[in-house]
Amino acid sequence: MKLKFAFLILPQIHLMDLAGPDQAILEAIDFGADFEIEYCCLENGVISTAGLPIAGLKHFSEVRLNKGDFLIIPGSNASYLISDTFKKNTDLFHWIIKNYHSGVQLVSICAGAFVLAECGLLNNIPCTTHFKRTQQLQELYPKAKVIDNILFTQQGGIYTSAGIASGIDVTLHIIEELKGSYFAHLVARELVVYNRRNGNQKQESELLGFRNHIHSGIHKAQDWIVENINQKANLSELAEIACMSERNFTRIFKKETDITVNDYITVIRKEKIKEFMKNPDLTRLDIALQVGLQSERQLSRLIHSN
Repeated sequence: MKLKFAFLILPQIHLMDLAGPDQAILEAIDFGADFEIEYCCLENGVISTAGLPIAGLKHFSEVRLNKGDFLIIPGSNASYLISDTFKKNTDLFHWIIKNYHSGVQLVSICAGAFVLAECGLLNNIPCTTHFKRTQQLQELYPKAKVIDNILFTQQGGIYTSAGIASGIDVTLHIIEELKGSYFAHLVARELVVYNRRNGNQKQESELLGFRNHIHSGIHKAQDWIVENINQKANLSELAEIACMSERNFTRIFKKETDITVNDYITVIRKEKIKEFMKNPDLTRLDIALQVGLQSERQLSRLIHSN
């Protein structure tokens, strides 16, 4: 069974709050992720804040979600979400709450946090929304632990994010949790989002480090290194992959990544070792061979090197 990402399309939706996460998931599917996307609405004939009509959507009550699926609530006009008109939709709130208690994970983009707050699901947990609305969210829902100046939060199967771009950030974070850091990098690169951002700007995985550039040849070489770390990387082959001479490749690699090719390979090996060490079925020799080393001794030396 495929993992479902359902988007709740509310009236006066902000199109970019929908489009960013939606495209990230679509790219993940194109890269082979076993995901599916479904859309639903509160009422048919939704008009976005830009005036674009969206029709032909299922009513939310027709959508069936299973444990582990995701319900994503893109932001709509906050004035609408805090209005008495919207707050009368108790059936919608009960549906969201029921799904959450059934193990469905919830994601709000921007002002979508007001929907989760109205459901009482942000009580006593960290959350965020657009910086212009954090104070209002806190005042209207004092039990929520609203955090300023953060891109996204995650706790207990509930994710909240700030503005448009952070909706992509939190979606990439979810993809990374599900499919791994390198897979998330591939999706980010397809979106031309080279500078991945974590919710609290904590240190990123080394598999995503040294990628904040747009040189396609260097990216190709880095991809080859990550995907073939069990093989010995030949400088001439890497240069050929990047469509450069060896001398130019060495120079451009250092210029774009601020690290040498050999040091980059070492970084990737160390990161891969960390991942493999979590697998109790792999021996230390197995791990050594998986990262292109010949012995446990070489593995130990690399692990304890600075």
